[in-house]
Amino acid sequence: MPKENSKVIDNSKSLNKYCFAIAHPSKLDNNHQRLSCHLNNVSRLTARFSTKCGNSSAGEIIGLLHDFGKYSSAFQQYMQLIISENNNNYNPDKDEVDSKSLKGKIDHSTAGAQWLTGQLGKIRHEEFKHDKKLSEAALVSIKILFLCIASHHSGLIDNLPELNASSSDFHKRIQKGDAETHLTECTKNIDDEVLLLANQIIHDNFLTQQAEYIYQLWNQHNLSDIERDFYIGMYTKFLFSCLIDADRIDSADFDIPENKQYRHQQPDWSIACERVESFISSLKIRNNIDTIRAKISDNCLNRSTDSRGIYSLTVPTGGGKTYASLRFAVNHAKTHQLDRIFYIIPYTSIIEQNADAIRKILERDSDAAPWILEHHSNLEPEIQTWRSKLASENWDAPIVLTTMVQFLESLFGSGTRGVRRLHQLANSVLIFDEIQTLPIRCVNLFNNAINYLTRHCGATAVMCTATQPLLHHLPEEKISFGQLALDDENELTPNIQALYQELERVNLKNCVKDKGWNVQELSVLIKQKTIEKTNCLVIVNTKKWAKNLFQEAKKILPNNYGIYHLSTSQCPAHRKKLLDEIRARLDNNLPTLCVSTQLIEAGVDIDFNCVIRFKAGLDSIAQAAGRCNRNGRLDKAEVLIVNPDNENLNMLQDIKSGIAATERILNEFPENKLLSPEAMTQYFAYYFYDRHNLMHYPTKENSLISMLSSNKFNISALNHAQIQQKFIAKNILPIQLNQSFMTASKIFKAIDAPTQAIIVPYNEEAKSIIEDLLALDKKFDSQEYRQLLKQSQKYSVNLFPNVWQSLFNNQAIYPISDDEAVYCLHNEYYSQDFGVSAERCGDQEFYIA
Repeated sequence: MPKENSKVIDNSKSLNKYCFAIAHPSKLDNNHQRLSCHLNNVSRLTARFSTKCGNSSAGEIIGLLHDFGKYSSAFQQYMQLIISENNNNYNPDKDEVDSKSLKGKIDHSTAGAQWLTGQLGKIRHEEFKHDKKLSEAALVSIKILFLCIASHHSGLIDNLPELNASSSDFHKRIQKGDAETHLTECTKNIDDEVLLLANQIIHDNFLTQQAEYIYQLWNQHNLSDIERDFYIGMYTKFLFSCLIDADRIDSADFDIPENKQYRHQQPDWSIACERVESFISSLKIRNNIDTIRAKISDNCLNRSTDSRGIYSLTVPTGGGKTYASLRFAVNHAKTHQLDRIFYIIPYTSIIEQNADAIRKILERDSDAAPWILEHHSNLEPEIQTWRSKLASENWDAPIVLTTMVQFLESLFGSGTRGVRRLHQLANSVLIFDEIQTLPIRCVNLFNNAINYLTRHCGATAVMCTATQPLLHHLPEEKISFGQLALDDENELTPNIQALYQELERVNLKNCVKDKGWNVQELSVLIKQKTIEKTNCLVIVNTKKWAKNLFQEAKKILPNNYGIYHLSTSQCPAHRKKLLDEIRARLDNNLPTLCVSTQLIEAGVDIDFNCVIRFKAGLDSIAQAAGRCNRNGRLDKAEVLIVNPDNENLNMLQDIKSGIAATERILNEFPENKLLSPEAMTQYFAYYFYDRHNLMHYPTKENSLISMLSSNKFNISALNHAQIQQKFIAKNILPIQLNQSFMTASKIFKAIDAPTQAIIVPYNEEAKSIIEDLLALDKKFDSQEYRQLLKQSQKYSVNLFPNVWQSLFNNQAIYPISDDEAVYCLHNEYYSQDFGVSAERCGDQEFYIA
């Protein structure tokens, strides 16, 4: 209960008739959420989440003090204004609430950070006079707690050492004046039980525990300096994630109380294991390939009781790794009582397929809640409103399927939208499907993050692919920047060489010509192979070539042939419908041609008699081969490598570099050895060596791996030398927190050209969802909004900036409301052949494919 007469504003300005500080006003009645209640709720949640990294007390204190600044009279006057105006569109969680009526900005995130820093600073001075190592570790601990509280609405701010104080956001915030932070007033107005609990936490050997935690995290002798400092930064992000999610959850649950019963339910993995085993036992052994798949699956089951850590699952295409990895994951989760399982997948087309497969195995109508959550679109706006914060996805489900882009954005992206989810990765199984698609510039960031999650947060990671990249054997120049801590004995597939020979089902033919193949020559080849083999898959590198070859095929193939085009300009529901049609035709041996971009080649379960692949990286060619004779219906099938004569890959540097490495392999290995493990290992050795200077995510003058670790470039050469000299003089270890968190997060992009999602009116259901979203502008409901955004994922298309701008200029897209950056496409700009169109669909010359 709040203290007696605990009004939070001057009595002369008696605006708060409720006599208690308000955290969030109620939309429906006068039962507004007390600030003390919100702080206690968030404290308990943050403590529980941060238990997963072994430091619940840090989570407890930052949760308790995160909104300390809301005890100011200025903020409470703002609450009264919102209530009196019955304003449902307010955003009380902006870092500085801007109220025109109150003539100023109200900072409510700095006061709690300043109070805690002041109290812990005194304790540090008293407790660590004679222990310089722990004293420095304690200072880092205090900075971390300050950063989490002060940054909880903006995203983690930059932190540079004292010698660069003028350019450090940290020092600007810590030195912010009382007139702006209201620290003195908030200290007087705080509820008694909140202040009492805060003092109990910090005086119960708290800072010693924090210092020892930081010292142990940092003082690992097998790590480079970059890795040590990166781990300190990852811990900071993890703790920050716990706070952000706890804050959002309590706010959302106050808005919709019935949500509480669906959150944080520990999965019963025994049920999942029983259902998976029941499914596996129902599979019939029809041929030798099925026998091999069963053996791979059994190996994964046998290894599922192994300790937590990093594993690889190297299985040739068509070897059944989806079911095998699921079997490992559910049994591993049961053995170690893990919280959830993640499937991190490169393409949305695979997410839909895998989610459907897993859902059929695990989910029953009688289940109290779904097992599966799909999260793969960019519909959540980058700049979040209060509405979108309440509705945003936090990965709270037993099994989550998401994209590598979403995964990387949660680790390294800007703001609070993605980082909210980061802590859910702890105490989980992380299945990385088609890991070879990891962007080259994210290699060191990814490796260090996975090493941290598995070493310090109880996670297990499995790298799945037919074409295993050498993340654990980087070029020597990049080892100190962080390579994956994967031991060779942690391969879940024994005798990979023999397995590849057993599953060899295609003959790869090098049909590359000196001058390349023009459109007419390729059209003739495609017609010939499609008629000869009954069906054919053509995989190209660009949407332009996909469109051109599709249109040529429509002209030259007989009318009874099913001719299909696939690209990411089509929404997932559209692609799924087309893939279902294609599979049905293939099953019935009907003449079929599919022209697709590379979205089809990684993990899509489909089986053609012939594949023509534009020259690309050897890993892509091997994945394309996996769409050919997948189930061994033919003795051997053909996969042809061709090179188009006029292909613009200037914006596709990864493909260009892959082609360069492939050309070396084509010259060194005979055709019948091009898909061997030896050829693939040599390919990645060339690919990684040629591009090793990109692995640390270089920027114009620095790199993200540096900015998120030691940050030496952003600390001037002189100042860095002074800092090192200071530590040498004291004969202590240089434990530091110098990361440029916010600067790095604004630079980071998982892909070169970040995309923005729009909702497309593909069918009647999509149009209905759009109408319902538009209706919410008049009467907002966060639960319905979140549900509609989930439903919208299968009707969303991610657009590159130039395409988005073109559509915007043509007034082809429109927002669902003035306040929301979620956009929809007008009907006439969506083609049933190609998807999103740059011009009205009446003129097919202007289609974007």
